Amino acid sequence: MTIWEFDESVREEGYPIVAGIDEAGRGPLCGPVCAAAVILPEGLVIDGLNDSKKLTEKKREELFEQITSQALAYGIGFAEVEEIEEVNILNATYLAMCRAAEQLSITPSLVLVDGNRTPKGLRFPSRTVIKGDALSASVAAASVLAKVSRDRLLLELDAQYPQYGFAKHKGYGTAAHYEALRQYGPCPAHRMSFLRKFFEET
Repeated sequence: MTIWEFDESVREEGYPIVAGIDEAGRGPLCGPVCAAAVILPEGLVIDGLNDSKKLTEKKREELFEQITSQALAYGIGFAEVEEIEEVNILNATYLAMCRAAEQLSITPSLVLVDGNRTPKGLRFPSRTVIKGDALSASVAAASVLAKVSRDRLLLELDAQYPQYGFAKHKGYGTAAHYEALRQYGPCPAHRMSFLRKFFEET
């Protein structure tokens, strides 16, 4: 079954307006977590759409423009570093997902959520889909929007704090990122709860 057939099978169950939700940025050491919600029109096929992790940066950028121009509705939500620190990364991810869903200009019949947990606070009927970004077109589209949106924000952070190399590693814990942390210490964009153990050991 293709990702397009998957969404069609959900519509055939009696959910004519299917939205997909996915997140990007749960694992990095800095920056917000981002989520996107997307409703694609029935019958649309976007060539090359896939789980964002399997795509090149250039392809993701191309798909971002196609998705945002052809989707019936989409929303992009963030949970900031301060919120991650206050409520933990899982609950911050739920916040971002709910914020993305609330931006949808069309009410979905069903929301397909990537993963195995329904976000707390989501006010639409939903279904979790493990590996949804590889199975469902709408979830794959959401994964692209979330990843590109977060990467663009990290480029802005890189301009503010060029010493960390955010443009290259997008905040993930690479050797170069840890070396910069040893040399310069953290900046306000870092998630200190993710770095506590690192600084205890250095």
